Amino acid sequence: MIKLSSLMIGKSAVIREFEKSDVYIKLMEMGCVPGETVKVEKIAPLGDPICIIVAGYNLSLRKTEADNIWVEEILAV
Repeated sequence: MIKLSSLMIGKSAVIREFEKSDVYIKLMEMGCVPGETVKVEKIAPLGDPICIIVAGYNLSLRKTEADNIWVEEILAV
């Protein structure tokens, strides 16, 4: 497993768990729930924020928020 902030542009992953912080409830309300597939759409030039596709819509996350999400990358066959 890796942190969502480490996933490269164009890669997809499945959310597995969150680090326990005060931000995880906010992330779950925005559709970032365990078992959901996410795809990194864009990363700002300085690495913050990160634009992902989750639950059918685009969501921008700060790198510190993405650091709280552990994902398992989906490997292309």
